[in-house]
Amino acid sequence: MKLYHHPLSSNCRKVSVAALLLGIDLDLQFIDLPAGAQKKPDYLRLNPNGLAPTLEDGSFVLWESNAIMQYLAEKKPGNTLWPSDPRMRADISRWQCWELAHWTPALAIIIHENLVKKLLKMGEPDPAEIKKGEEATHRFAQILDNHLQGKKYLVGEALTLADISVAAILMYRQPARLPLDQYKNINGWVAQIEKLDAWQKTAPPPMG
Repeated sequence: MKLYHHPLSSNCRKVSVAALLLGIDLDLQFIDLPAGAQKKPDYLRLNPNGLAPTLEDGSFVLWESNAIMQYLAEKKPGNTLWPSDPRMRADISRWQCWELAHWTPALAIIIHENLVKKLLKMGEPDPAEIKKGEEATHRFAQILDNHLQGKKYLVGEALTLADISVAAILMYRQPARLPLDQYKNINGWVAQIEKLDAWQKTAPPPMG
């Protein structure tokens, strides 16, 4: 299976982390996102959104990172990342949907201003956008922090795809200066994920 990816993409990283945890070898195909390789006709034939990651499994092509994670987990029956229990799967899917709809878009505002602009030489951060991002981040960080009170993982008693999906964007928290220091439950939870061998093996080059 081929995974078209970029090491600085959190969406790509979460797929790589899941694959390592599942013991699945992926043929990593580098896509130079800053150079616009994802907009080239050959790649757009695989992923018309012009985004990464994209998984190619023979004639089957799949995009959207959380869908790819679920597909990979289905290939390893009996794993704890994607349990067979329907309620647990629904709960994992709930957090993966929340990540895509609320969590990542909120943090992405600050990441763009404090990190992406610097990397791409796009000028200084916009204070109004930073304020907007901070307000959105605090709104959803409080929801996540409250949920993690007294819990080690987001769903059940073991690491699942939900944890990987929600934690992935936090790979930027230091270089992008995300305002999360006050959320003890979030910081304790992500610290244990950062200790995973799969997380460390997928570490990107220094950012910022």
